[in-house]
Amino acid sequence: MTVVDTATNTRPAAQREASEETKTGKFVLTLSCVERAGIVQAVTTFLFERGFNIEEHQQFDDGLRQTLHLRTAFSGATDYDLQALEAEFRPIAERFEMKFDVHDETKQRVLVMVSKFGHCLNDLIFRWRGGSLGGDLALVVSNHETHRAMAEAAGLPFVHLPVTPETKQDAERRLLELVDEYNIDLVVLARYMQVLSDDLCRSLEGRAINIHHSFLPGFKGARPYHQAYDRGVKLVGATAHYVTADLDEGPIIEQEVIRVDHSYGPTTLSTVGQDAEALALSRAVRWHCEHRVLIDQASTIVFR
Repeated sequence: MTVVDTATNTRPAAQREASEETKTGKFVLTLSCVERAGIVQAVTTFLFERGFNIEEHQQFDDGLRQTLHLRTAFSGATDYDLQALEAEFRPIAERFEMKFDVHDETKQRVLVMVSKFGHCLNDLIFRWRGGSLGGDLALVVSNHETHRAMAEAAGLPFVHLPVTPETKQDAERRLLELVDEYNIDLVVLARYMQVLSDDLCRSLEGRAINIHHSFLPGFKGARPYHQAYDRGVKLVGATAHYVTADLDEGPIIEQEVIRVDHSYGPTTLSTVGQDAEALALSRAVRWHCEHRVLIDQASTIVFR
């Protein structure tokens, strides 16, 4: 039963009904196709004829690859749903051989994977609770118990999935079950220190983001910040990218760099690096959840 607070709902009934009748929904159209004349006109005419108002429009004309990438946010009557919009736009998409998606206001549901380092998880939780993440955190999965308290304090379910060479296949199968069970749209590897199998990477293609320090591939293996200190690095960075079967070589979404000097020891470099990781990852998650990232072969177009 819905209870209406009559003390605060003081507008006349006619005004309330008028307001409800003019309520609008918000949508985002993204597309990529070979560049040719008439594409933008076709999109804007389609929206105009249906009474939609364009709130944000960005496009990138790639002269080298002769392709066009577009993101248009628009609003209009709520009697339109995604299926209707997709069906009505499809003839235009077929005419221009577009790859396209239409999204509504439904927020992306995010599953975060973490190991023993909790700085990225903590930052994601902070931004989510502050309403600036762009998506909704739904679940935390870890191969350690280290951050159960952090997750549960934020009201997030925490699932412990220990991983050994003998249990890895079962653990990954359980992860995919959790993705389905919680209706997950995006999996975020927030310093999750396990290599995903090729099969799992393919299952999560385009909907899994990883973060790593930008010393890769220069400083692979253990203690990268100690390696960086030994080489006298002058920049500390981090890279957020989509997960692929090619380890740490997926399409890059965001990178963050911070200048350092000879006075930064391994511990200080690690602290600075964690700041860079948290910044790059949170931006990548927000842009993905807001449908601002278009994958183009091995790279991305990011409409910030």
